[in-house]
Amino acid sequence: MNPLKLAIHGAAGRMGKRLVALGQADERLRIVAALEAPSHPDAGKDAGLVAGIETIGVEIGPELDRDCGAMIDFSVPTAAMANLEVCREQRVPLVLATTGLAAGEDDKIRKAANDIPIVWAPNMSLAVNLALKLVAQAATALKDHSSGVDVEILERHHRYKEDAPSGTALKFGETIQAIMGQTRTAHGRQGRPGVRPADEIGYHAIRVGDNPGEHTIVFALLGETVEVTVRATSRDAYALGALTAAKFVAQQSPGLYSMSDVLGLP
Repeated sequence: MNPLKLAIHGAAGRMGKRLVALGQADERLRIVAALEAPSHPDAGKDAGLVAGIETIGVEIGPELDRDCGAMIDFSVPTAAMANLEVCREQRVPLVLATTGLAAGEDDKIRKAANDIPIVWAPNMSLAVNLALKLVAQAATALKDHSSGVDVEILERHHRYKEDAPSGTALKFGETIQAIMGQTRTAHGRQGRPGVRPADEIGYHAIRVGDNPGEHTIVFALLGETVEVTVRATSRDAYALGALTAAKFVAQQSPGLYSMSDVLGLP
């Protein structure tokens, strides 16, 4: 079986480097394109060397100029939206993992999915997507609890992360809201905000060191608390999930898919 020809958008970033290294080590994949802005300091360099492995014969460049079976996008929002159109025009299946997208850009993704298969997820890790299922189960069980349930979401990431709360934290919140019906959100608190509203989800974003990602979802009742926590100890968890998603999306018809589809979760 021929390996899947894979392009990586954002190849010189923290996640992009791990995608190059791990993708190159997977005999079912072949890195054929590594994309970055033309002004990037690593433009023109071999993507393997930038990733800290041997040369792979693929230079980091600004354009997709060769055939590929799938694209993984771990870049920045503006570049990701431009890349979405490139994939749509060239009919390249896409794994979109970039977070921090602006309002309305989700509609562009859904529209593009009419023409190409897209796996779109704020987090590519197996553990996070299992945690999403557990959180949905907890929300379903607790939604009609007589004393009420307070929901807070705490997330930690490295100091370089630009968006807050994380896309994953927001996904947890959206999942809970769809089940329990909260209508408002709070992003941190200070001063005297008053008694906590019953229909609120609180988000708390911590940015420290090189933390690759940690989320705790708190369901607090009167007299007892349930918490679901998921932690990454290495960015490889996200990279390996994205590579699995690339193998999946390359075999799909046009449409919008989640990591639950990739992992076969109910």
